Amino acid sequence: QVRMVESGGGLVQAGDSLTVSCVASGRTFGRYAMGWFRQAPGKEREFVAAINWSDATTSYANSVKGRFTISRDNAKNTLYLQMNSLEPEDTAVYYCAGRMSEFVDTTSGRYAYWGQGTQVTVSS
Repeated sequence: QVRMVESGGGLVQAGDSLTVSCVASGRTFGRYAMGWFRQAPGKEREFVAAINWSDATTSYANSVKGRFTISRDNAKNTLYLQMNSLEPEDTAVYYCAGRMSEFVDTTSGRYAYWGQGTQVTVSS
């Protein structure tokens, strides 16, 4: 059993920065990739960013590239998403996810482990 818990969400203004975190318990990360997805009301869950087991390879959605940075601390079983220059369009529930592969993927269906999400709201 793997439990993943996100934290760090909140209400911010456009242009602000925010970091959300995800702590996994029940097992170590090992050589499996981690990712962030988000879902806004009335929209499908969409890919945000992903990172492989060694942090050597990352992938970002075009909408966040240059503003968001994904990282992980395997010793702490923790995944991070640093979000800069936030925009109202970034408002969503942010979910962390893990998959039993060391390679990143942009499709939510390829991730086996999910947290409950943390709300990020960006006002104008």
